[in-house]
Amino acid sequence: MENAYRLQLAAPPVDGKANEACVAFLLATLAGVAKSRGLIVSGATARMKVVEIEGIAQGEMERRLGEARGALNL
Repeated sequence: MENAYRLQLAAPPVDGKANEACVAFLLATLAGVAKSRGLIVSGATARMKVVEIEGIAQGEMERRLGEARGALNL
């Protein structure tokens, strides 16, 4: 998938724990917005997810993801 980022999470894919960890990382750590400002819009039960985030411009989020990719081996 074009413009996709891969995250490797320690949380197990049980009872939504991996989804919670994914959203928490993207929103709190990278975007710097409250967890209530984002959600998984598709793929909640799949490996590939689409996450919608409010409160940060797409270009800024992509820049932060690019920086994190190098620092965190994403």
